[in-house]
Amino acid sequence: MLTGAPGAAPKFGRNPQHGPDVAVVGAGPIGLAIAWRCAARGLRVVVYDPAPGSGAAHAAAGMLAPVAEAYFGEHELTGLLTESAARWPAFAAELAAASGTDTGYRGEGTLMVGLTADDLAVARRLWAYQQGLGLPVTPLRPSELRDREPALSPRTRGGAYAGTDHQVDPRRLVAALRTATERAGGTLVPAPVHRLADLTAGITVVAAGCGAAALTGLPVRPVKGQVLRLRAPGAPGFRHVIRGFADGEQVYLVPREDGEVVVGATSEERTDTTVTSGAVLRLLRAATDLVPEVAEYELIEALAGLRPGTPDNAPILGPLPGRPAVLAATGHHRHGIVLTPVTADLIADLIVTGTPDPLLAPFTPERLGPAASSQPVTAAAARGPAGARPTTQEESWN
Repeated sequence: MLTGAPGAAPKFGRNPQHGPDVAVVGAGPIGLAIAWRCAARGLRVVVYDPAPGSGAAHAAAGMLAPVAEAYFGEHELTGLLTESAARWPAFAAELAAASGTDTGYRGEGTLMVGLTADDLAVARRLWAYQQGLGLPVTPLRPSELRDREPALSPRTRGGAYAGTDHQVDPRRLVAALRTATERAGGTLVPAPVHRLADLTAGITVVAAGCGAAALTGLPVRPVKGQVLRLRAPGAPGFRHVIRGFADGEQVYLVPREDGEVVVGATSEERTDTTVTSGAVLRLLRAATDLVPEVAEYELIEALAGLRPGTPDNAPILGPLPGRPAVLAATGHHRHGIVLTPVTADLIADLIVTGTPDPLLAPFTPERLGPAASSQPVTAAAARGPAGARPTTQEESWN
């Protein structure tokens, strides 16, 4: 039975219709982690997705970067990123034990660098802001940078170290979460959900990324990101995640233990997943400017994904207005991987106890105002006015 007035948080009880207690729409990291947490508490959980793990996580680099991702005017989001990143070591260990799968979690930290004097000036302004928030950012001279990573270009003018910014492999993460969910008793159904009304669960969690807009009416839009995967002849010649500015271009390089290096990413207000030669050129030029040896690596993959963006770049977490049995867990934009542990914990706790954690308060659907409709919209409406062409605003990176 569900309790609570319209708009109030739902409280879980066994589904009287003998269906699942919890239905999760979307089998990316967020949906699977919620399903795992709920199934581990003894709830009957079904996850719906025609292609688990094929969404934004398939393209994601897996940076767990609450420091490097702390941007001006996003204080509350930065707080949630920091909270979730702090949960990652225990989450990764618990998940590895539950699934028997290594997620590729690594904790060497991140080097943030500027290639030119202008790049360094821009970067230092951001680092000063991050330090002002009390985040651990340690400035480094060029010689200190190369002591940590000799593979960095000798032209690099300066940088900083963020020791709490770690990484994980999102593709391994999805595989581990899927195994853990099924071992805990959850069921995966490889089928799409077109209408939430078709589901009979006591609680429905919408973790469908960009697909949440058509299902719920929430203002979630696709933000295209192009990313490359390279292969070193052995282990990559650097250990840290490297994020930098190179002649005004922003880029990151994420090394894996198996020799893979992820280079990314564009951020474009577009709905297609076409890989363009211009984006590949820009990413490779910036990457080789910062770490010249990657020019000798094999290019093994170029792909594009769609991040679920929101008007304020923050996730949408909690009951839909007037629909307490439908919980949103979507709109994570470029933070879906790092926010996986805290999202799963907060949503699972809300389902079981009916009491929202104070951490949820800044991220409820209500904050988005009338745009956060309680009614679903059509896929065509979610794409925008008829005939409208997507704009190309390659504004940022992650």
